[in-house]
Amino acid sequence: MRLAKYLAHAGVASRRAAERLVAEGRVAVGGQIVTDPARDVDESSAVAVDGELVAAEPRVVYALNKPAGVVSTASDTHGRPTVVELVPSGRRLYPVGRLDADSTGLILLTNDGELANRLTHPRYGVEKAYRARVEPAAISERALRALRDGVELDDGPTAPARARSVGRGRIEIAITEGRKRQVRRMLEAVGHRVTELERVAFGPLRLGDLKPGKHRRLTAAEVERLRAAGGLPA
Repeated sequence: MRLAKYLAHAGVASRRAAERLVAEGRVAVGGQIVTDPARDVDESSAVAVDGELVAAEPRVVYALNKPAGVVSTASDTHGRPTVVELVPSGRRLYPVGRLDADSTGLILLTNDGELANRLTHPRYGVEKAYRARVEPAAISERALRALRDGVELDDGPTAPARARSVGRGRIEIAITEGRKRQVRRMLEAVGHRVTELERVAFGPLRLGDLKPGKHRRLTAAEVERLRAAGGLPA
C-alpha cells in the first residue's frame, strides 16, 4: 500500500494531509525518513510520524448533531468547544468537512482518512443537504431556479444545487461542493439572508431524530453505504 494511503487508513490524516506530512520529512519507515508518499509499505514496515509508530486501527464513523457555538475542528486556539470533544472515543477522530460555528446539524467524525476525503472532495459528488430559515421570507421561483442553475460567487460559479421551498421562509438546498460558508453565500446571492442553517443529510445518511449535542456510532451497513457513495469498496 502507498505510504500516504497507509497513513490515511491508520487515521493519521486525510490522504492529502498525509502527503504533506511525508513531504515535510515527518514520516519514517523502518527508522529512515521517507519523502516519497508512493513508497510501498504494510503493517510490518514500522511506519512512524514524528517519532511515534503508527498502528492500523479499526475504522469507525460517528454521527453528531452539532449544536450552535461548537467549532468543526479537533482543537481550537480560542478555547471554544469542538465537535471532537462531544464524541468521547479512544480513537483519533477528526471531522469530515465542517459546519460553521453558528450552523447546526449532521457532521461525521471518523478515523478513516480515505473515507473522509472521498466524502468531501467535489470530484466524488457526495451530496450534503441543508435546511435554512431565510429573510425575506417570500421565496420566489426565480431564486430557486438560480440556485438550481448555479450562482456566481466571489470565488467562482457554484455547481447546480437541488433547491425547494419547504414552507414560508424555509429552503432545503443540497450541494456537492464544500466551500467556506457556501450555502449562506449562495442564498445571499439570490437575495436571502440566512438566519438559521441546519445540515439534515450527508450522502445517504440523514440526521433523523438525533438530538443536538448527541452522537452515535454508525452501523456497519451505514458505513458501507457511505463508502459506496464515495466510490470505495465495502
